[in-house]
Amino acid sequence: MKYVLDTNTFSALMKGDATVVGRLSRVGRPEVMVPQPVLAEIAYGIARLPRSRRRALLRERLELLQGELARAEWTDAVSARFGEVKAALERRGQRIEDFDAAIAAHALAEDATLVSGNAGHMRRVPGLAVEDWSRAGLKMPVDPTDEDR
Repeated sequence: MKYVLDTNTFSALMKGDATVVGRLSRVGRPEVMVPQPVLAEIAYGIARLPRSRRRALLRERLELLQGELARAEWTDAVSARFGEVKAALERRGQRIEDFDAAIAAHALAEDATLVSGNAGHMRRVPGLAVEDWSRAGLKMPVDPTDEDR
């Protein structure tokens, strides 16, 4: 099974969250990917911080994780999925931030499960499998016919 990390999960890894780190070690790094929008959001968060030891430490952790985890590339398939996700949610009157839609689109295009600490929000995306590694064993099954999402 393949996994795509959401920004909050990547951030938990940067912080050394034991539950998330443990789950990553059980799954295996080759099965886990990070999309560029996640890295962009993390880079933005770090850049906003004043120059400090904390900022330098976070940059080091970012670089370490970037070297350890594969990327989910932004392909034409991801772009197509992005359009589908945004349109489907807008038809339902459910807006979603562009970066959230892009991250979900990466997982859909890769036929992967999205790992997010904001599973309730992300499970509104039709057909998206979501797991929350910050809460042991929480899986949210996908039912693309569920109109209540």
